[in-house]
Amino acid sequence: MTLKVKKLTNRAKFPQYQTEGAAGLDLYSIEDKILKAGKFSTISTGIVIEIPKGYEGQIRPRSGLAFNYGIGILNSPGTIDSDYRGEIKIILFNLSSEDFKVKKGMRIAQLIISKIYHCKVVTENKLSKTKRGIDGFGSTGM
Repeated sequence: MTLKVKKLTNRAKFPQYQTEGAAGLDLYSIEDKILKAGKFSTISTGIVIEIPKGYEGQIRPRSGLAFNYGIGILNSPGTIDSDYRGEIKIILFNLSSEDFKVKKGMRIAQLIISKIYHCKVVTENKLSKTKRGIDGFGSTGM
């Protein structure tokens, strides 16, 4: 599969896998920005991508930023539809009690490309019964 990428600025970096076994392509900031403690903000990547039809892009947090600094993705995973052609921006949040400096060129998120399946939605008056039934959050135990 091919992922087409267009740079909107010379500061932008192409997404890249860090290892042969990596599932996600790292995405990079093109700006310096202070992410205040307890707040969130969008961070520009300076790229536009063309995801093949039948696939989606999933934006996921980087575990190192989460573990070391309390930085995550607000709508995780975020979805990029195959027909979206705008700039990829990442909504980072800061759960720590200290401000965090996002730097130009910093790896800020991961992009996973996944196959999607469309389903036919039908109205049904009765659904099959299961052992769990209508039991909700936490009902299957710890």
